[in-house]
Amino acid sequence: MKVFLVDDEVVIREGIRESFPWDETPYTLVGEAPDGEMALPMIRDTNPDIVITDIKMPFMDGIELCRMLRAQMPWIGIIILSGYDEFEYARQCLQLGVMEYLLKPIDSEELRKNLDKVRVRLEEEKKRREHAESLRARMHGQTDGRFLKEKLIGTLYSDEAMKEDAENTLKQLHAMGSPMTASFYAVVDAAFSPVEKGQDLAFNLAEGSGGVVHASGSRTGTRLLILGDSARDTEERAYAFASSLVMELERVGCGKIMVGIGEIVEKPEDILVSFKAARHIRHLLEEKADEESRILGVREMGDKTGDAGTPSVIHDAKLYMSQHFCDPNLMLQNVAKAVNMSNSRFSTVFSQQSGKTFTEYLIYLRLNKAKELLRTTDMKSSEIAHETGYNDAHYFSYIFKKNTGMTPSEYRAQ
Repeated sequence: MKVFLVDDEVVIREGIRESFPWDETPYTLVGEAPDGEMALPMIRDTNPDIVITDIKMPFMDGIELCRMLRAQMPWIGIIILSGYDEFEYARQCLQLGVMEYLLKPIDSEELRKNLDKVRVRLEEEKKRREHAESLRARMHGQTDGRFLKEKLIGTLYSDEAMKEDAENTLKQLHAMGSPMTASFYAVVDAAFSPVEKGQDLAFNLAEGSGGVVHASGSRTGTRLLILGDSARDTEERAYAFASSLVMELERVGCGKIMVGIGEIVEKPEDILVSFKAARHIRHLLEEKADEESRILGVREMGDKTGDAGTPSVIHDAKLYMSQHFCDPNLMLQNVAKAVNMSNSRFSTVFSQQSGKTFTEYLIYLRLNKAKELLRTTDMKSSEIAHETGYNDAHYFSYIFKKNTGMTPSEYRAQ
Protein backbone atom coordinates (compact mmCIF):
# COMPACT_ATOMS: atom_id res chain seq x y z
CA MET A 1 0.00 0.00 0.00
CA LYS A 2 1.19 3.50 -0.91
CA VAL A 3 1.70 5.97 1.96
CA PHE A 4 1.97 9.80 1.80
CA LEU A 5 3.38 11.85 4.72
CA VAL A 6 2.40 15.45 5.62
CA ASP A 7 4.17 17.28 8.46
CA ASP A 8 5.76 20.74 8.70
CA GLU A 9 8.53 19.46 11.00
CA VAL A 10 11.51 18.22 8.98
CA VAL A 11 12.73 16.17 11.97
CA ILE A 12 9.42 14.25 12.14
CA ARG A 13 9.36 13.59 8.38
CA GLU A 14 12.99 12.50 8.41
CA GLY A 15 12.42 10.26 11.44
CA ILE A 16 9.48 8.43 9.85
CA ARG A 17 11.23 8.18 6.48
CA GLU A 18 14.59 6.97 7.79
CA SER A 19 13.76 4.91 10.89
CA PHE A 20 10.69 3.04 9.67
CA PRO A 21 11.66 -0.24 7.90
CA TRP A 22 9.70 0.41 4.69
CA ASP A 23 11.47 -2.33 2.73
CA GLU A 24 10.42 -4.96 5.26
CA THR A 25 6.72 -4.05 5.19
CA PRO A 26 3.85 -4.06 2.65
CA TYR A 27 4.05 -0.24 2.57
CA THR A 28 5.97 2.21 0.40
CA LEU A 29 6.45 5.94 1.00
CA VAL A 30 5.46 7.68 -2.25
CA GLY A 31 5.85 11.32 -1.19
CA GLU A 32 5.89 13.93 1.53
CA ALA A 33 4.95 17.60 1.99
CA PRO A 34 5.24 20.24 4.75
CA ASP A 35 1.57 21.36 4.71
CA GLY A 36 -1.85 20.43 3.35
CA GLU A 37 -1.87 23.03 0.58
CA MET A 38 1.29 21.61 -0.96
CA ALA A 39 0.24 18.03 -0.22
CA LEU A 40 -3.19 17.99 -1.89
CA PRO A 41 -2.08 18.17 -5.56
CA MET A 42 0.75 15.71 -4.80
CA ILE A 43 -1.74 13.31 -3.21
CA ARG A 44 -3.94 13.51 -6.31
CA ASP A 45 -0.79 12.90 -8.35
CA THR A 46 0.54 9.88 -6.41
CA ASN A 47 -2.86 8.35 -5.48
CA PRO A 48 -1.82 6.88 -2.09
CA ASP A 49 -3.89 4.38 -0.08
CA ILE A 50 -2.98 5.96 3.29
CA VAL A 51 -2.14 9.55 4.29
CA ILE A 52 -0.28 10.29 7.55
CA THR A 53 -0.76 13.95 8.48
CA ASP A 54 0.08 16.30 11.31
CA ILE A 55 -2.80 18.42 12.67
CA LYS A 56 -1.24 21.85 13.22
CA MET A 57 0.53 23.09 10.08
CA PRO A 58 0.80 26.44 8.25
CA PHE A 59 -1.34 27.37 5.22
CA MET A 60 -3.69 24.35 5.21
CA ASP A 61 -3.81 22.43 8.49
CA GLY A 62 -4.58 18.75 9.01
CA ILE A 63 -8.28 19.34 9.68
CA GLU A 64 -8.84 21.12 6.37
CA LEU A 65 -6.75 18.52 4.54
CA CYS A 66 -8.88 15.73 6.07
CA ARG A 67 -12.04 17.59 5.01
CA MET A 68 -10.76 17.90 1.42
CA LEU A 69 -9.69 14.26 1.27
CA ARG A 70 -13.07 13.02 2.57
CA ALA A 71 -14.83 15.12 -0.10
CA GLN A 72 -12.58 14.27 -3.06
CA MET A 73 -10.91 10.93 -2.27
CA PRO A 74 -13.01 9.27 0.46
CA TRP A 75 -11.38 5.85 -0.01
CA ILE A 76 -8.03 7.08 1.40
CA GLY A 77 -7.22 5.94 4.94
CA ILE A 78 -6.00 8.74 7.22
CA ILE A 79 -3.70 8.59 10.25
CA ILE A 80 -3.39 11.76 12.35
CA LEU A 81 -0.19 12.81 14.16
CA SER A 82 -0.68 15.05 17.18
CA GLY A 83 0.92 16.50 20.29
CA TYR A 84 -0.50 15.91 23.78
CA ASP A 85 -2.19 19.35 23.89
CA GLU A 86 -4.14 18.96 20.63
CA PHE A 87 -6.95 16.60 21.63
CA GLU A 88 -9.72 19.01 20.52
CA TYR A 89 -8.17 19.13 17.04
CA ALA A 90 -7.88 15.35 17.02
CA ARG A 91 -11.56 15.02 18.02
CA GLN A 92 -12.58 17.16 15.02
CA CYS A 93 -10.46 14.99 12.73
CA LEU A 94 -12.00 11.80 14.09
CA GLN A 95 -15.41 13.22 13.16
CA LEU A 96 -14.07 13.61 9.60
CA GLY A 97 -13.45 9.88 9.26
CA VAL A 98 -9.82 9.66 10.41
CA MET A 99 -9.01 6.01 11.09
CA GLU A 100 -6.13 6.23 13.59
CA TYR A 101 -4.56 8.81 15.92
CA LEU A 102 -0.88 8.79 16.92
CA LEU A 103 0.84 10.91 19.57
CA LYS A 104 4.28 12.41 18.92
CA PRO A 105 7.07 11.37 19.21
CA ILE A 106 6.45 8.55 16.75
CA ASP A 107 7.61 5.04 17.50
CA SER A 108 8.27 2.75 14.49
CA GLU A 109 6.54 -0.22 16.09
CA GLU A 110 3.47 1.86 16.97
CA LEU A 111 3.35 3.30 13.45
CA ARG A 112 3.50 -0.21 11.98
CA LYS A 113 0.57 -1.29 14.21
CA ASN A 114 -1.48 1.71 13.09
CA LEU A 115 -0.68 1.18 9.42
CA ASP A 116 -1.72 -2.47 9.78
CA LYS A 117 -5.02 -1.46 11.44
CA VAL A 118 -5.79 1.00 8.63
CA ARG A 119 -4.87 -1.57 5.98
CA VAL A 120 -7.24 -4.12 7.55
CA ARG A 121 -10.04 -1.54 7.71
CA LEU A 122 -9.51 -0.50 4.08
CA GLU A 123 -9.62 -4.13 2.98
CA GLU A 124 -12.78 -4.72 5.05
CA GLU A 125 -14.43 -1.62 3.58
CA LYS A 126 -13.57 -2.84 0.09
CA LYS A 127 -15.26 -6.19 0.84
CA ARG A 128 -18.32 -4.39 2.27
CA ARG A 129 -18.55 -2.19 -0.84
CA GLU A 130 -18.33 -5.21 -3.10
CA HIS A 131 -21.04 -6.95 -1.06
CA ALA A 132 -23.27 -3.84 -1.15
CA GLU A 133 -22.72 -3.51 -4.89
CA SER A 134 -23.71 -7.15 -5.32
CA LEU A 135 -26.90 -6.62 -3.29
CA ARG A 136 -27.77 -3.46 -5.22
CA ALA A 137 -27.23 -5.31 -8.48
CA ARG A 138 -29.71 -8.00 -7.39
CA MET A 139 -32.21 -5.35 -6.33
CA HIS A 140 -31.75 -3.34 -9.52
CA GLY A 141 -35.02 -1.99 -10.85
CA GLN A 142 -36.74 -1.43 -7.53
CA THR A 143 -38.26 2.04 -7.15
CA ASP A 144 -36.51 3.65 -4.22
CA GLY A 145 -35.12 7.09 -3.37
CA ARG A 146 -32.01 6.61 -5.48
CA PHE A 147 -34.01 5.41 -8.47
CA LEU A 148 -36.33 8.45 -8.31
CA LYS A 149 -33.39 10.82 -7.82
CA GLU A 150 -31.68 9.30 -10.87
CA LYS A 151 -34.81 9.75 -12.96
CA LEU A 152 -35.14 13.41 -11.94
CA ILE A 153 -31.47 14.18 -12.62
CA GLY A 154 -31.84 12.39 -15.96
CA THR A 155 -34.45 14.95 -17.06
CA LEU A 156 -31.76 17.66 -16.84
CA TYR A 157 -30.01 15.88 -19.73
CA SER A 158 -33.14 15.40 -21.85
CA ASP A 159 -33.78 17.24 -25.11
CA GLU A 160 -37.51 16.81 -24.57
CA ALA A 161 -37.53 18.79 -21.31
CA MET A 162 -38.51 22.45 -21.49
CA LYS A 163 -36.10 25.11 -20.20
CA GLU A 164 -38.29 25.90 -17.20
CA ASP A 165 -38.31 22.19 -16.29
CA ALA A 166 -34.70 22.44 -15.08
CA GLU A 167 -35.66 24.86 -12.28
CA ASN A 168 -38.65 22.68 -11.32
CA THR A 169 -36.46 19.56 -11.27
CA LEU A 170 -33.97 21.19 -8.90
CA LYS A 171 -36.85 22.24 -6.64
CA GLN A 172 -38.17 18.66 -6.57
CA LEU A 173 -34.71 17.32 -5.76
CA HIS A 174 -34.39 19.88 -2.97
CA ALA A 175 -37.73 18.73 -1.53
CA MET A 176 -36.40 15.14 -1.58
CA GLY A 177 -33.44 16.18 0.55
CA SER A 178 -30.96 16.56 -2.32
CA PRO A 179 -30.32 20.31 -2.70
CA MET A 180 -28.55 20.98 -6.02
CA THR A 181 -28.80 24.75 -6.36
CA ALA A 182 -25.36 26.21 -7.13
CA SER A 183 -23.70 29.20 -8.77
CA PHE A 184 -22.05 27.02 -11.43
CA TYR A 185 -22.53 23.56 -12.91
CA ALA A 186 -20.59 21.11 -15.10
CA VAL A 187 -21.47 17.64 -16.39
CA VAL A 188 -19.04 14.72 -16.58
CA ASP A 189 -20.06 11.87 -18.91
CA ALA A 190 -18.20 8.60 -18.27
CA ALA A 191 -18.32 5.27 -20.11
CA PHE A 192 -16.77 2.03 -18.85
CA SER A 193 -17.19 -1.73 -18.76
CA PRO A 194 -18.70 -3.58 -16.97
CA VAL A 195 -21.31 -0.84 -16.61
CA GLU A 196 -23.18 -2.07 -13.52
CA LYS A 197 -20.04 -2.54 -11.41
CA GLY A 198 -18.68 0.88 -12.36
CA GLN A 199 -22.01 2.60 -11.77
CA ASP A 200 -22.18 1.45 -8.15
CA LEU A 201 -18.64 2.67 -7.59
CA ALA A 202 -19.47 6.08 -9.14
CA PHE A 203 -22.51 6.40 -6.88
CA ASN A 204 -20.41 5.57 -3.81
CA LEU A 205 -17.85 8.23 -4.75
CA ALA A 206 -20.57 10.82 -5.38
CA GLU A 207 -22.22 10.02 -2.05
CA GLY A 208 -18.90 10.71 -0.30
CA SER A 209 -18.46 14.12 -1.96
CA GLY A 210 -20.43 16.09 0.62
CA GLY A 211 -23.24 17.00 -1.78
CA VAL A 212 -21.12 18.62 -4.53
CA VAL A 213 -21.28 15.69 -6.98
CA HIS A 214 -24.47 13.84 -7.98
CA ALA A 215 -24.52 10.67 -10.10
CA SER A 216 -27.07 9.13 -12.41
CA GLY A 217 -26.74 6.00 -14.53
CA SER A 218 -26.62 5.78 -18.31
CA ARG A 219 -26.62 2.94 -20.81
CA THR A 220 -22.83 3.11 -21.18
CA GLY A 221 -21.76 4.26 -17.72
CA THR A 222 -22.60 7.23 -15.54
CA ARG A 223 -23.21 10.97 -15.65
CA LEU A 224 -22.03 13.26 -12.88
CA LEU A 225 -23.44 16.69 -12.11
CA ILE A 226 -20.74 18.86 -10.49
CA LEU A 227 -21.74 21.86 -8.35
CA GLY A 228 -19.45 24.81 -7.59
CA ASP A 229 -19.30 28.32 -6.14
CA SER A 230 -17.12 29.71 -8.94
CA ALA A 231 -16.18 28.69 -12.47
CA ARG A 232 -12.63 27.79 -11.40
CA ASP A 233 -13.84 25.87 -8.35
CA THR A 234 -16.26 23.89 -10.55
CA GLU A 235 -13.59 23.09 -13.14
CA GLU A 236 -11.12 22.06 -10.43
CA ARG A 237 -13.72 19.79 -8.85
CA ALA A 238 -14.74 18.25 -12.20
CA TYR A 239 -11.16 17.29 -13.13
CA ALA A 240 -10.32 16.07 -9.62
CA PHE A 241 -13.43 13.89 -9.47
CA ALA A 242 -12.96 12.58 -13.02
CA SER A 243 -9.37 11.60 -12.18
CA SER A 244 -10.47 9.91 -8.96
CA LEU A 245 -13.22 8.04 -10.82
CA VAL A 246 -10.78 6.72 -13.43
CA MET A 247 -8.32 5.58 -10.75
CA GLU A 248 -11.04 3.77 -8.81
CA LEU A 249 -12.57 2.17 -11.93
CA GLU A 250 -9.14 0.83 -12.87
CA ARG A 251 -8.62 -0.37 -9.29
CA VAL A 252 -11.76 -2.57 -9.42
CA GLY A 253 -10.94 -3.94 -12.87
CA CYS A 254 -13.15 -1.84 -15.16
CA GLY A 255 -11.93 -1.21 -18.71
CA LYS A 256 -12.73 0.86 -21.82
CA ILE A 257 -12.84 3.98 -19.62
CA MET A 258 -13.61 7.23 -21.44
CA VAL A 259 -14.56 10.46 -19.66
CA GLY A 260 -15.78 13.71 -21.20
CA ILE A 261 -16.04 16.97 -19.21
CA GLY A 262 -18.52 19.57 -20.44
CA GLU A 263 -18.26 23.33 -20.19
CA ILE A 264 -18.95 25.31 -17.01
CA VAL A 265 -22.44 26.87 -17.03
CA GLU A 266 -24.32 29.17 -14.63
CA LYS A 267 -28.01 28.56 -15.32
CA PRO A 268 -29.83 25.30 -14.51
CA GLU A 269 -31.33 25.24 -18.00
CA ASP A 270 -27.79 25.22 -19.45
CA ILE A 271 -26.90 21.95 -17.69
CA LEU A 272 -28.14 20.30 -20.90
CA VAL A 273 -25.57 22.32 -22.88
CA SER A 274 -22.76 21.08 -20.63
CA PHE A 275 -24.03 17.51 -20.90
CA LYS A 276 -24.12 17.62 -24.71
CA ALA A 277 -20.54 18.91 -24.80
CA ALA A 278 -19.40 16.17 -22.37
CA ARG A 279 -21.17 13.47 -24.39
CA HIS A 280 -19.69 14.76 -27.66
CA ILE A 281 -16.19 14.76 -26.19
CA ARG A 282 -16.64 11.21 -24.83
CA HIS A 283 -17.80 10.03 -28.27
CA LEU A 284 -14.74 11.72 -29.77
CA LEU A 285 -12.49 9.79 -27.38
CA GLU A 286 -14.21 6.52 -28.27
CA GLU A 287 -13.80 7.17 -32.00
CA LYS A 288 -10.09 7.84 -31.50
CA ALA A 289 -9.83 4.86 -29.09
CA ASP A 290 -6.95 6.72 -27.46
CA GLU A 291 -6.06 4.76 -24.31
CA GLU A 292 -3.55 7.42 -23.23
CA SER A 293 -6.27 10.07 -23.07
CA ARG A 294 -9.04 8.68 -20.89
CA ILE A 295 -10.23 12.11 -19.71
CA LEU A 296 -10.90 14.99 -22.07
CA GLY A 297 -12.40 18.38 -21.28
CA VAL A 298 -13.98 21.00 -23.47
CA ARG A 299 -10.72 23.01 -23.57
CA GLU A 300 -8.60 20.05 -24.68
CA MET A 301 -10.96 19.06 -27.50
CA GLY A 302 -8.97 21.19 -29.98
CA ASP A 303 -6.01 18.81 -29.85
CA LYS A 304 -8.23 15.84 -30.74
CA THR A 305 -9.77 17.66 -33.68
CA GLY A 306 -6.51 18.80 -35.18
CA ASP A 307 -5.73 22.12 -33.45
CA ALA A 308 -2.44 22.54 -31.64
CA GLY A 309 -3.83 23.46 -28.22
CA THR A 310 -2.87 21.16 -25.38
CA PRO A 311 0.52 19.91 -26.70
CA SER A 312 1.90 23.48 -26.78
CA VAL A 313 0.67 24.06 -23.21
CA ILE A 314 2.41 20.90 -21.99
CA HIS A 315 5.53 21.94 -23.91
CA ASP A 316 5.41 25.31 -22.11
CA ALA A 317 4.91 23.50 -18.78
CA LYS A 318 7.94 21.25 -19.36
CA LEU A 319 10.01 24.26 -20.40
CA TYR A 320 8.98 26.12 -17.24
CA MET A 321 9.85 23.06 -15.12
CA SER A 322 13.25 22.69 -16.80
CA GLN A 323 14.00 26.32 -15.88
CA HIS A 324 12.75 26.13 -12.28
CA PHE A 325 13.21 22.51 -11.09
CA CYS A 326 16.11 23.54 -8.81
CA ASP A 327 13.68 25.70 -6.80
CA PRO A 328 12.80 23.59 -3.72
CA ASN A 329 9.42 25.34 -3.49
CA LEU A 330 8.32 24.45 -7.04
CA MET A 331 4.90 22.83 -6.85
CA LEU A 332 2.27 21.61 -9.29
CA GLN A 333 0.15 24.70 -8.60
CA ASN A 334 3.05 27.01 -9.67
CA VAL A 335 3.34 25.33 -13.06
CA ALA A 336 -0.44 25.14 -13.51
CA LYS A 337 -0.67 28.88 -12.86
CA ALA A 338 2.17 29.57 -15.32
CA VAL A 339 0.23 27.83 -18.14
CA ASN A 340 -3.16 29.18 -17.00
CA MET A 341 -4.78 25.89 -15.95
CA SER A 342 -6.51 24.78 -12.76
CA ASN A 343 -4.46 22.38 -10.61
CA SER A 344 -6.60 19.30 -11.24
CA ARG A 345 -7.00 19.96 -14.96
CA PHE A 346 -3.26 20.49 -15.37
CA SER A 347 -2.46 17.33 -13.38
CA THR A 348 -4.82 15.25 -15.55
CA VAL A 349 -3.72 16.70 -18.91
CA PHE A 350 0.00 16.65 -18.05
CA SER A 351 0.03 12.96 -17.08
CA GLN A 352 -1.99 11.98 -20.17
CA GLN A 353 0.14 13.97 -22.62
CA SER A 354 3.58 13.25 -21.13
CA GLY A 355 3.12 9.71 -19.83
CA LYS A 356 4.46 10.78 -16.41
CA THR A 357 2.73 12.46 -13.49
CA PHE A 358 3.94 15.94 -12.52
CA THR A 359 5.79 14.52 -9.51
CA GLU A 360 7.48 11.79 -11.59
CA TYR A 361 8.61 14.32 -14.22
CA LEU A 362 9.96 16.73 -11.58
CA ILE A 363 11.95 13.90 -9.96
CA TYR A 364 13.19 12.87 -13.45
CA LEU A 365 14.53 16.41 -14.10
CA ARG A 366 16.14 16.71 -10.67
CA LEU A 367 17.79 13.28 -10.69
CA ASN A 368 19.12 13.75 -14.23
CA LYS A 369 20.86 16.92 -13.05
CA ALA A 370 22.06 15.17 -9.89
CA LYS A 371 23.58 12.33 -11.94
CA GLU A 372 25.37 14.85 -14.16
CA LEU A 373 26.84 16.63 -11.12
CA LEU A 374 27.88 13.32 -9.53
CA ARG A 375 29.66 12.31 -12.77
CA THR A 376 31.35 15.63 -13.59
CA THR A 377 32.07 17.41 -10.27
CA ASP A 378 33.50 16.80 -6.81
CA MET A 379 30.52 18.44 -5.10
CA LYS A 380 29.31 16.84 -1.89
CA SER A 381 26.00 14.98 -1.92
CA SER A 382 24.47 17.66 0.34
CA GLU A 383 25.56 20.39 -2.11
CA ILE A 384 24.09 18.48 -5.06
CA ALA A 385 20.85 18.03 -3.13
CA HIS A 386 20.64 21.82 -2.70
CA GLU A 387 21.52 22.43 -6.37
CA THR A 388 18.74 20.12 -7.57
CA GLY A 389 15.88 21.43 -5.43
CA TYR A 390 16.14 19.35 -2.25
CA ASN A 391 16.54 21.24 1.04
CA ASP A 392 16.87 17.95 2.90
CA ALA A 393 19.99 15.97 1.91
CA HIS A 394 18.61 12.80 3.54
CA TYR A 395 15.41 13.04 1.49
CA PHE A 396 17.49 13.57 -1.65
CA SER A 397 19.44 10.36 -0.90
CA TYR A 398 16.20 8.50 -0.21
CA ILE A 399 14.64 9.61 -3.52
CA PHE A 400 17.87 8.92 -5.43
CA LYS A 401 18.16 5.35 -4.11
CA LYS A 402 14.44 4.68 -4.56
CA ASN A 403 14.66 5.63 -8.25
CA THR A 404 18.12 4.34 -9.22
CA GLY A 405 18.68 1.47 -6.78
CA MET A 406 21.91 3.12 -5.58
CA THR A 407 22.93 5.81 -3.11
CA PRO A 408 24.52 8.94 -4.64
CA SER A 409 27.98 7.82 -3.45
CA GLU A 410 27.49 4.35 -4.97
CA TYR A 411 26.43 5.94 -8.26
CA ARG A 412 29.52 8.19 -8.27
CA ALA A 413 31.83 5.26 -7.51
CA GLN A 414 30.31 3.24 -10.34
